[in-house]
Amino acid sequence: MGQGFFWRTDLRLPPRREPEVWPSVCVVVPARDEAAVLPASLPSLLAQDYPGPAEIFLVDDGSSDGTGEVARALAERHGGLPLTVTSPGEPPAGWAGKLWAVRRGMDLARARTPEYLLLTDADIAHGPDSLRELVAAARSGGYDLVSQMARLRVETLWERLVVPAFVYFFAQLYPFRWIAVRGSRTAAAAGGCVLLRTGAAERAGVPDVIRHAVIDDVALAKAVKRTGGHLWLGLADRVDSMRPYPRLHDLWRMVSRSAYAQLRHNPLLLTGTVLGLALVYLVPPVALLVGAVAGSAVTAAAGGLAWLVMTATYVPMLRYYRQPVRFAPLLPFTALLYLLMTVDSAVQHYRGRGSAWKGRTYARPGAPPEAAPEQR
Repeated sequence: MGQGFFWRTDLRLPPRREPEVWPSVCVVVPARDEAAVLPASLPSLLAQDYPGPAEIFLVDDGSSDGTGEVARALAERHGGLPLTVTSPGEPPAGWAGKLWAVRRGMDLARARTPEYLLLTDADIAHGPDSLRELVAAARSGGYDLVSQMARLRVETLWERLVVPAFVYFFAQLYPFRWIAVRGSRTAAAAGGCVLLRTGAAERAGVPDVIRHAVIDDVALAKAVKRTGGHLWLGLADRVDSMRPYPRLHDLWRMVSRSAYAQLRHNPLLLTGTVLGLALVYLVPPVALLVGAVAGSAVTAAAGGLAWLVMTATYVPMLRYYRQPVRFAPLLPFTALLYLLMTVDSAVQHYRGRGSAWKGRTYARPGAPPEAAPEQR
């Protein structure tokens, strides 16, 4: 697929028909210190227009800001789907906190014997028919996992520069159409919105088999596909992240906390990624400038043409995010930021501060328990 994907951004949910009998669904929401964002997200889950049996399990992962109390108050105020708020306690050694919370939610859901699980983050707001459309798509297409990339907030200048490129680069790494091909090795999901067939989860042994994963959504998708699951990943129309990233520092932390983990903490992959970003995104504008200064029409034309192609492939993603096309030529600058964020992610890892999130720092997969950084 490569960059050609971005001539089109119509990867919405695949064709679907509503089932005659709607299967039962349990929604699992891991939440850690999310009291500020829950009023903008949880009511959208409570208000789901779903014809079948459905209920929500919000798992309070050791919050210190009253997340559980806020969730209960919102359920009392808004009504809607039944809500259970629980807490699993601190994760044991070898478990990422979010996945420990997901495990607790899945354990509670098992008593309801649901056909599907909707795994969604606490900062994600869903359109009123989101669950209905996800289930219809899964049933119609025979998918074991249907995931949508929530539309991230894009309001500040830095969000406009960085966020659309984040999705653009993600889809370069995990081509969406390849994910849906049975037998392909490409597998990924977007953790903010994952509808998972319960049988596929049990067959894959999740979440236990991915308990240490920092990039849990990709690890989940790989585990499901490895055991014969059929996956689909695309862009969302009415699934939105309510979390703001107003400053460059906020966006930098979002990317750098997991970038090196995405490269499996491999220095060779890091080197290849840095060289690849430089070659594809930085060399063209440099070649245009050098060619113009040196009077080399060939060099300038080659650099300009490559920059033009790069810009054109980025335009559909900007349109998806409803951003002005004038941001498209700035992609090389954003790529430079991502290059620096990736290098910083590796630096923080080797300093023992990598993969940190909300007061917890996680060791790389496979590290012995005694070598893991302290989980706070």
